[in-house]
Amino acid sequence: MIEFLKVIVLGIVEGFTEWLPISSTGHMILVDELIHLNVSEDFKTVFLVVIQLGAILAVVVLYFRRLNPFDPGKTENQKWATIRLWMKIVIACVPAAVFGLLLDDWMDAHLYNAWVVATMLIVYGILFIMIENRNVGRDFAIQRVTQISYQTALFIGLFQVLSLVPGTSRSGATILGAMILGCSRSAAAEFSFFLGIPVMFGASLLKLVKYGFAFSAVELFYLIAGMAIAFGVSVVSIRFLMGFIRKNDFKPFGYYRIVLGVIVLAFFTVRTLMG
Repeated sequence: MIEFLKVIVLGIVEGFTEWLPISSTGHMILVDELIHLNVSEDFKTVFLVVIQLGAILAVVVLYFRRLNPFDPGKTENQKWATIRLWMKIVIACVPAAVFGLLLDDWMDAHLYNAWVVATMLIVYGILFIMIENRNVGRDFAIQRVTQISYQTALFIGLFQVLSLVPGTSRSGATILGAMILGCSRSAAAEFSFFLGIPVMFGASLLKLVKYGFAFSAVELFYLIAGMAIAFGVSVVSIRFLMGFIRKNDFKPFGYYRIVLGVIVLAFFTVRTLMG
């Protein structure tokens, strides 16, 4: 029962943090250290990645009509616009897919630690504040996702490569990059959501291929439960973010990242000194 409660907590944390630019990895590392899910290391590695599939489904459900090129309610022009959107999403995902496949094992071995996560939380928190200070009074050239060009999509994809470093935040890197390239906050956030579909599905598939399904019935139950919880919380998280940025900027998330980064640094410094 205690382990299932831990799964619920991890699912909630994943659902809330995956779509906000505050690093789900940073939160999951800290929460896992505090509650420590008692399962095999292989399963834990798969669990922490695959529950993201629940978060992906939240985007698919919330934006199903926008992302469905075969919707009978769309005109021919709207259907082709949706197909072009998917082409831009694919183009933007190529850089992260290439570097992710090449560097996945190396990054897990060398970068997946609290010190890197804490540093990236703080660095990107400062960047969010700096970029938003620059954006004061700015009229964004790209107000809607459909206005994003193929070239801009590729450049956003290059920013997404930065999120391969744990603690950066995939949504954080892509939102920052999109705003630097002239996208409004809502367009940047929505395009970041859409990019998450193939990227997170690919990352989950990669882990499943690597580790397989050789888990116990209880572990598989944990996996399904974690995905379901992440899905429900992600729906709330996405709606919250889109409502929040209609009236506010991203600076509060920048301050939050800095505070969390300091907490992570302090926590692991104390633990190291005491250990």
